[in-house]
Amino acid sequence: MPSSNNREFYTWKGYNCAYEYYPGRGTQTSNIPLLLLHPIGVGLSNNFWHRFCSEWRTRNFSNPIYNPDLLGCGHSDMPGVAYLSEDWAGQLQFFLENVVKKPVIAIAQGADLPVLLSLVKIQQEPNFLKGLIFAGPPSWEVITTPSSQRSQKIIWNLLSSPLGSAFYLYARRRQFLNSFSVKQLFDDAKDVDKEWLDTLEKGAVNLKSRYAVFSFLAGFWRQNYEEAIASIEQPTLVIFGEGASSISRTKTTETPQERLNAYLKTLPRGEGSIIPGRNVLPYESPAKFVDVVGEFYQKLANIN
Repeated sequence: MPSSNNREFYTWKGYNCAYEYYPGRGTQTSNIPLLLLHPIGVGLSNNFWHRFCSEWRTRNFSNPIYNPDLLGCGHSDMPGVAYLSEDWAGQLQFFLENVVKKPVIAIAQGADLPVLLSLVKIQQEPNFLKGLIFAGPPSWEVITTPSSQRSQKIIWNLLSSPLGSAFYLYARRRQFLNSFSVKQLFDDAKDVDKEWLDTLEKGAVNLKSRYAVFSFLAGFWRQNYEEAIASIEQPTLVIFGEGASSISRTKTTETPQERLNAYLKTLPRGEGSIIPGRNVLPYESPAKFVDVVGEFYQKLANIN
């Protein structure tokens, strides 16, 4: 299903921004589009969602899908700047207002959740977010514990130096990508396949892609989001993997159910599910992921 033929571009603040568009099928113009927010990482971009998109279409969902590349990633421009969640949220708001032009159900993968929370915050009338899905979000301790601006600046300055460039050259090596994926992302090492590693290697060829990754590593996204989560008005689905783990060191160990319960306790209109997999559920468990997302989608589509 995914191919370069689906790729289109728009201009935001003078930058070329890429996205993949999969048109709706049939005559049901009221179908709610999906907006997919890819994770930030070495070699990652909207290509992360290709397995999900294929599985979604296999299930005969006919709605449009919008799969953008965040600035600094994929086929979008890659300025050498520090990226904040608010910056990417602004890009997506412009995208919704000028390209999509109708409310969507948005899915955020992993630690890209702060981008979605920032996007929720800037909604006015019309509100372009009809429903939200958190796919493998950070542990509750991580998402509610800010890092200091001083430490963020120190890490950013270090990574922005020649030492940081050398680190990125090392981190995009296939051996490192395989080891990190096995240790931190996938529940089963066998799922770290050639397709995954080839995609990451290809996506990291452009050294300018390091700035988005370094912005993530510097922790610019690390804030206390408890109040933001508690203020969400939209129906929200939270999905964790049975083997969910954290890429950050936390003071306590949470089971997937405990993580889910923390989110559901705070979300006004939250529901949740735990499925096989670890931290990259749309890729490692696309069928099970589509099962729960599809059920949530159909409930929202039937409203009104």
